[in-house]
Amino acid sequence: MSRIRVVTLNMHKGLSALHAHSTVYRLKQKMRLQNPDLIFIQEFQQEHRGRVKRFGQWPENELSHFLAEGFWHDWHYGKNVEYRQGHHGNAIFSQHPLHKGSNYDISAYRFERRGLLHSSIQIPGSSQSIHCFCVHLALFERGRERQLAEILTYINHLVEDGPAIVAGDFNDWRNRLSQPMKAVGFEDVFETITGAPAKTFPSVRPLLPMDRIYVRGLKVHSVELLEEWYRLSDHLGIAAELELL
Repeated sequence: MSRIRVVTLNMHKGLSALHAHSTVYRLKQKMRLQNPDLIFIQEFQQEHRGRVKRFGQWPENELSHFLAEGFWHDWHYGKNVEYRQGHHGNAIFSQHPLHKGSNYDISAYRFERRGLLHSSIQIPGSSQSIHCFCVHLALFERGRERQLAEILTYINHLVEDGPAIVAGDFNDWRNRLSQPMKAVGFEDVFETITGAPAKTFPSVRPLLPMDRIYVRGLKVHSVELLEEWYRLSDHLGIAAELELL
């Protein structure tokens, strides 16, 4: 099997768009219905002790254990922000064993902590590793440009020119980062198939292309905007079916 299904979502810390209710139980169900080989999640609320008191329904254990139970083979969580009630960051879940790398601090500003989470997988029947990077970039364009330069430096050091996936919330609504990504061999999966990045924000009426799946060394077979996920977050999820070249 050389094909894989990949999903990315900013989960908005497990809350609906207007913070009205918890979404983690429905997210668990929707993730499993999609049956992705890999899912990249940003604003992943690994722990928050106030959620049970406020909403009544919140997992007692770490969120990664709750989402993975009986379904995901492996996961990797990278903590970016810690506070009195808990912490959140980026996460990668996989149906295949993950070789867990590091969570690199790529914060552009002291008030906005961001990370680059790195893992790699091998698809059964293939000797090639696919390097996976989960990102959530800054709100301001100048900060995103600095972060992308850091990300590409890490990728060049860790992967050189091998197969790789960089997925997450790029906050790149003006589509300024696609060109530098293309210059090092990456393509946006939606742009490849449809001619333009997917509009994912805000989820109830998506107008801005904020979320991306960039790939290198993989063929894009199909893409999908997960519109039925609009109640799960303030972002829509996107999915792609990929094949190793």
